[in-house]
Amino acid sequence: MKNMKSLLLTAAILCCSCLSFAQIGGQKFAYVDSDYILNNIPEYGDAQEELNALSVKWQNEVKAIYDKVSEMYKKYQTEMVLLSEDQKHAREQEIVNKEQEAKNLQMQYFGAEGKLYQKRTELVQPIQEKIYTALTELSQTKGYTFVFDVASGTSILYASDRVDISDDVLDQLGNVMQTVRREDRRRANAGSGASGNTQSTAKPSVRGKN
Repeated sequence: MKNMKSLLLTAAILCCSCLSFAQIGGQKFAYVDSDYILNNIPEYGDAQEELNALSVKWQNEVKAIYDKVSEMYKKYQTEMVLLSEDQKHAREQEIVNKEQEAKNLQMQYFGAEGKLYQKRTELVQPIQEKIYTALTELSQTKGYTFVFDVASGTSILYASDRVDISDDVLDQLGNVMQTVRREDRRRANAGSGASGNTQSTAKPSVRGKN
C-alpha cells in the first residue's frame, strides 16, 4: 500500500510538472471520452445491435452441435455393452468428429480473425475513422498539442470538465454523420447524473447527415 501511494504521488508530481511545462511552452491539452462519443452516435448503436444479434445466432448454431455431441455420447454409453469393438471405435470416432465440427465452427465465428471480428471491423472501423478525422480537425483548429482518452485506461488522476472536448468532437462529427444533438446529450446526462450515460426512455433526436 505504501508503494502504491508513493507511485500515485510520483505520477501526480509528474502530471503537474508536465502541465506546468505545457503552460510555459504554450501547448494546450484536452481529453475526450471515446465511450461517451460512441454512445451518442446512432450508427454505432445500430452496429452493436447487429453484432449482438449475429453473436447470439452463431452461438446458438455452435451450441446445437455441442448438444448433438452430448446426445451422441449419452446414446453411445447406453448402447456400448451391445457393440463390438469395431462398432465402439466407429461410434467414438463419430463423436470426436462431431465435437471437432463444433470447435471448428466456433473458431470460424469467434476466432481472432473470425466472422464476428470481420463484421465488427466492417461496421465499427469506418465510424472510428470518422471520429479520428473529426478529432484531428478540431485539434488542429483549436491548437491542441495532446488529446487524451479517459476511456482508454490511461492513468489520469484528475481532469477538469473545462478541457473535456467530447461534445465538441461530436459536433464536428455531425458534419459527416448523425450524432445525438448536444441539448439531448445534456438532458440525458442531467437525468442520469452520470457522465457518458445516454440511456433514455425517449429516443434522442440527431443532427448531421442521413
